[in-house]
Amino acid sequence: MVALLAMEREALTIRFPADLLVKAKKIKEGSESLNDLVVEVLEREVNRRRGWAAHQRIIDRSETVKAKTGIQAASTDLIRSLREDEGRRD
Repeated sequence: MVALLAMEREALTIRFPADLLVKAKKIKEGSESLNDLVVEVLEREVNRRRGWAAHQRIIDRSETVKAKTGIQAASTDLIRSLREDEGRRD
């Protein structure tokens, strides 16, 4: 959370459902401000969504490659044999 303190901040008004605000106030830690809690949770959600978007791009790319080249054979056996020095030519 130290990195969050160094960030430039901008004021914003947010309206929360009353029951959610009560729950948030109950779970925040001691001297932690509600603002810090919201910033931390929002940062986590932004990172989660970025990760999900990257995952979706990987899936899309995989589907594009599969459409162009067909299903490729699994490389697990080849990698295992290379690790065990079978068929190496060095």
